[in-house]
Amino acid sequence: MEEFHKVRRLPPYVFEQVNRLKASARAGGADIIDLGMGNPDLPTPKAIVDKLCEVVQDPRTHRYSASKGIPGLRRAQASYYASRFGVKLNPDTQVVATLGSKEGFANMAQAITAPGDVILCPNPTYPIHAFGFLMAGGVIRSLSVEPDESFFGPLERAVRHSIPKPLALILNYPSNPTAYVATLDFYKDVIAFAKKHDIIVLSDLAYSEIYFDGNPPPSVLEVPGAIDITVEFTSMSKTFSMPGWRMGFAVGNERLISALTRVKSYLDYGAFTPIQVAATHALNGDGSDIAEVRSIYKKRRDVLVDSFGKAGFEVPPPAATMFAWAKIPEKFRHLGSLEFSKLLVEKADVAVAPGIGFGEQGDEHVRIALVENEHRIRQAARNIKRFLSTADDTLHNVVSLNAHR
Repeated sequence: MEEFHKVRRLPPYVFEQVNRLKASARAGGADIIDLGMGNPDLPTPKAIVDKLCEVVQDPRTHRYSASKGIPGLRRAQASYYASRFGVKLNPDTQVVATLGSKEGFANMAQAITAPGDVILCPNPTYPIHAFGFLMAGGVIRSLSVEPDESFFGPLERAVRHSIPKPLALILNYPSNPTAYVATLDFYKDVIAFAKKHDIIVLSDLAYSEIYFDGNPPPSVLEVPGAIDITVEFTSMSKTFSMPGWRMGFAVGNERLISALTRVKSYLDYGAFTPIQVAATHALNGDGSDIAEVRSIYKKRRDVLVDSFGKAGFEVPPPAATMFAWAKIPEKFRHLGSLEFSKLLVEKADVAVAPGIGFGEQGDEHVRIALVENEHRIRQAARNIKRFLSTADDTLHNVVSLNAHR
């Protein structure tokens, strides 16, 4: 049977190929060190869990919740923006709780996109940034991802040659998967450009608190006047090790937040109330939990960069996020990221995310997630060193799948 229209518009989900190979290897008894999916392994802080357990005992919290988020939660998020970024938000009109930043992006796409609308999106980037708008009937124009002067040439050409004029521009810094971090000066130039061309800015700031070199990443909403055209998405998944709790936020321009809130009101009743109360408790905390998470990821980053480098797989140290973005070793680059990722599972018992899954511009890279402890990361490095040292003898007959095309 023919696939449905919206499903047909989606590109293949390449991560599933690695996941199937990983599952098969594990079924055969292999100890796969999984550095692929960005699924935090750290436990949610005890105080947050305790607050959930306390509130869930009240039967009144078992009823439908508020789709836009309970008032205390929205106030807590507004307070976070005030203290962290110096940005003042009205919790009633400029803040809405989402079921994670991924759901927020997807529903914003549904709220603002008409068929054929052009969306400017970095490449490579987190898949929902493009897929959400593709499912809503939009058209994607790819941009450079580096937050420097090289960003603006492709941006200007995309605006000049797009019919109709682009509706929105996606930003994602600190970036998943590249770990690039933007400066406030970069954001100022982006906002000036977007205002000049009447383009909405949608910023994904999910990794605002996972940074390593003493320079907290800024929010685009710190730019004066940015709130006139901007909505920013954040998540508690990484900051508080709450991925399965599905709690995030969209904040910013009232008109855009109102559109998102209205769409959500038709689609969900919000997160379970005890989760929202526990999330409020987390946001109102002293920040010590965040600092501890950041410290753990930094230690893992340092071990990864050191041990993989000694194994012959150079990994640039990311300044932020829970990921490293590494170029495939030269001798394997012709295979592409998907085939290289499969080889690592088969020959080194290590899983990584193929860069092609984040866009065609990522195909010379793989994303490595800091989701295993330091001992396991060192073991992964030993496995990879063994694989690299024997590859010339064991892989002489491996060719790229594109070689015959």
